[in-house]
Amino acid sequence: MSEKKSPFDSRIPPMNSLRVFEAAARHESFVRAADELHVTHGAVSRQIKQLEESLGVDLFDRRNRAVFLTPRGKILLEACTQAMERLTEALRQVKAPTVELPLVLSCEPTIAMRWLIPRLPAFRERFPQHQIHLLTAGGPVDFARDRVDLALRRNDFNWGTHCHAEPVAPELTGPVCTPSVALAMASDLPASRKHKLLHSRTRPSAWQRWFDVGGHSPEAAGSEHFEHFYLSLQAAGAGLGMTIGSAYMVEEDLRDERLVAPFGFLPDGSEYVLLSPTPFRGDTRRMLFLDWLRHEMGRSRHGVESLIDAA
Repeated sequence: MSEKKSPFDSRIPPMNSLRVFEAAARHESFVRAADELHVTHGAVSRQIKQLEESLGVDLFDRRNRAVFLTPRGKILLEACTQAMERLTEALRQVKAPTVELPLVLSCEPTIAMRWLIPRLPAFRERFPQHQIHLLTAGGPVDFARDRVDLALRRNDFNWGTHCHAEPVAPELTGPVCTPSVALAMASDLPASRKHKLLHSRTRPSAWQRWFDVGGHSPEAAGSEHFEHFYLSLQAAGAGLGMTIGSAYMVEEDLRDERLVAPFGFLPDGSEYVLLSPTPFRGDTRRMLFLDWLRHEMGRSRHGVESLIDAA
């Protein structure tokens, strides 16, 4: 059985000299080739000289400190370029595919449950190659300890200087309640027979902010406090009273007429931000998710405005 011969002719110059030639020919500059290859100008010049001597031809014309490809040099450059392209494509095909880990997103519980999760299927359908793993949490985030890539928060706390922040959307708030509660509070019933104003301990100043930005003060029969923002929204949906809601988080309730916003929504001076331990610019996945969030929250904002105008 005959041995298979190597496809490489023993007279072919060393691959390193061809690599140096390709860089020098592409730039038509020994200096720029040296910079690209991280070697000295002299090293490039020696490699080219040795290649020319082994081939017995001049590959460059050297004139006035400049170099220009000769006709034979142009032939060799075209062959080197084609060979490099084929080799690069072959390496891409045989290389083991890289597995892209999902982006881990930490999100405030209320916006996660009432806004983000219903929209994640659409994100995954549109960008199936980019997976999001969702964790719920609020306030400061330790990206390294919690193994988190991004955090969606409202800017109601100091996140320090250890992370990068990008604005997503301004917060819009307003009183929300069931239609029947709205009718009762707008009626001539004595205050003692009206419903309560509902508060949450995670947004303790929500009602005060509403009053400060010029919101209407409904007549109520006292107040009731809940531990979390989403619990106060659930209580309002159950008809226990009127609470301050985020326009984004009650969009579907308004659309389905489970809740009404009798006084509309106003910017409360805060906004939603996306936090990252590394810069957004230059990171395709982070920028894509940031742009998607901005687009979707903009759609929600316009959707709520249309519902209020039509009411």
